[in-house]
Amino acid sequence: MNSSELANEPIVALRELRRSFEQGGQRIDVLRGVNLDIMPGEVVALLGPSGSGKSTMLQAVGLLEGGFEGSIAIAGERAESLASDQRTRVRREHLGFVYQFHHLLPDFNATENVVMPQIVAGTGREAANDRAESLLSSLGLAHRLTHRPSQLSGGEQQRVAVARALANQPTLVLADEPTGNLDEATADTVLSQFLELVRGEGSAALIATHNERLAKRMDRVVRLHEGVLT
Repeated sequence: MNSSELANEPIVALRELRRSFEQGGQRIDVLRGVNLDIMPGEVVALLGPSGSGKSTMLQAVGLLEGGFEGSIAIAGERAESLASDQRTRVRREHLGFVYQFHHLLPDFNATENVVMPQIVAGTGREAANDRAESLLSSLGLAHRLTHRPSQLSGGEQQRVAVARALANQPTLVLADEPTGNLDEATADTVLSQFLELVRGEGSAALIATHNERLAKRMDRVVRLHEGVLT
């Protein structure tokens, strides 16, 4: 599917997505038939309390875990039954991830953490370095490019994680409580910069949060309640 066709099609299309777990001999239905379309460039908040299944849903969309029923299409490609190497290809070509905890590589500085996924994707070292420095600078970290994670504040670490997620120009960014580990003022700053950068890059985003106030700053809010979206 070419870029003009993709512009008129959902970046994500979920149909009757289901996920159950066995716990203590009982079946727990976490997702009970989730349906969702996300269009190119759209920023969607996935709202719900802790334990509602938001992370499980993001793992499904991110092709990070099996055991799901239903269909998952990413950028027009049916992905739920792909082999492991093909799922990896779809993640590399289309997806970026931001988690509540930054998961930066501790022995690498901020620039190197953003360069790394680009090198894995086949980008040359010089171009990857230029891209990393540009992203980090746009997030207010031009003066912290050579600092390691242990030398950065929590908000700075999370901004590096945002830059890393966008390094390969993903069509979709998946963020799981990306400001949940930050104080309110820092969370506001990081989210503002995150949204500005995502929109400037033209990426779509699905952002899981339990914060109603932050969710209202996004293009659309969907709520996960008893395993279905409302």
